[in-house]
Order: sequence, then structure tokens, then C-alpha cells
Amino acid sequence: MFSIIQAAGWPIWPLIACSILALALVIERFISLKSSRIAPPRLLEEVLSVSRNAVPAPDVVNQLAKNSALGEVLASGLQALNSNPRCSADDLRATMEGTGRMVAHRLERYLSALATIASAAPLMGLFGTVVGMIEIFGSQSSSGVATGGNPALLAHGISVALYNTAFGLIVAIPSLIFWRYFRARLDAYLLTLELASERLVRHLNTLRK
Repeated sequence: MFSIIQAAGWPIWPLIACSILALALVIERFISLKSSRIAPPRLLEEVLSVSRNAVPAPDVVNQLAKNSALGEVLASGLQALNSNPRCSADDLRATMEGTGRMVAHRLERYLSALATIASAAPLMGLFGTVVGMIEIFGSQSSSGVATGGNPALLAHGISVALYNTAFGLIVAIPSLIFWRYFRARLDAYLLTLELASERLVRHLNTLRK
């Protein structure tokens, strides 16, 4: 592996840094976007059960807000109702939508960085290719004809060009795949939060009637 890095020349080092950063972002997103952290499967049913007869006490609501992203959104509606028992359904919905937007912004963290790496890696590989081509032409004689007297420079230029092109694609393709995967996963979570919020609003309206 080290011999490949040597053959690829200095342009490959930014690509290696991008590959390490992309790997760290993918691991972090896998950990942060677990279902237990975002939308535990039974949480909504538990909230509906606890609030069947009355709005839960503030300490219970605060514990719910710390449970997960879904708990934070649902708790915002309950907190609004605790603060103002006469608030309308539209006010409840607006409060939960505002909290949902803040949660969505937090969940989208680092996805733009992963997308940037997926877009920039091929360009960085292309830059390495250009550097390799410059070294190839630098190994030519001033008359434009290869002298054949310095095949090492010619081989090194070809190595720089090909290795950087390949490594740029190796970094970009997985980064793009994982970015699309996390984007789809996040969209599914946000839909779950939206539907759960709407269901809680209807439940609280029924409770007050």
C-alpha cells in the first residue's frame, strides 16, 4: 500500500485525508441515526397511553424530551399545552413544527460535508492526473520527442496520473452511496416525526374535548 502511495505522488495525500474524513463521517452518521436515537418504535404509543386521561407532569415531559428526536418533538407539544392549556390546535401544530425543523437541521449535520467529499474527490483525482501529465511532458526532450533516456520520470508521471484518477473514484463512489443512503434514511425519519406529531395533536384535541 505504501508503495502505491509513493507511486501516486504528493497529489494523493489530500485524497487520503478525504477518505479518512469520509470514513469518520459515515461511522458517526451510522451511530447518530440509529432508530433508538431518532424514533423509537413504541415511543408514540407510550406517549398516547400516558396522556390518555391528562397531560403528563412537566418532569415527565422533560424526560420525554431527552429520550430521542421524536421525544423532543412530542414533548414540545406537551410543554406548550402545560404552559397554556387553552392553546389552539394550530398553535400546538406550529410549536411542534418549529421543534421539528430544529431537529431536522441537527440530524442533517455532516451530510453536506459527505456530499462535498463525493463531489470534490473526482476533481482532486483529476488534479492528480494533470500533475502526472505535466511530469510526463517534463520527461520529454525540448524537441518534443521522448528521449527514452529517463524512463523512470515517464513511468512516475503515468503512475501519478492513473493512481490519482483511480483513488479519486474510490473515495467518491462510496461517499456518494452513503450520502444517498443517509439522505433517504433521514427523509424517512422526518416523515415519521411529522406523522407522529399530527397524531399527537389530534389526540390532545380529543383529550380536551
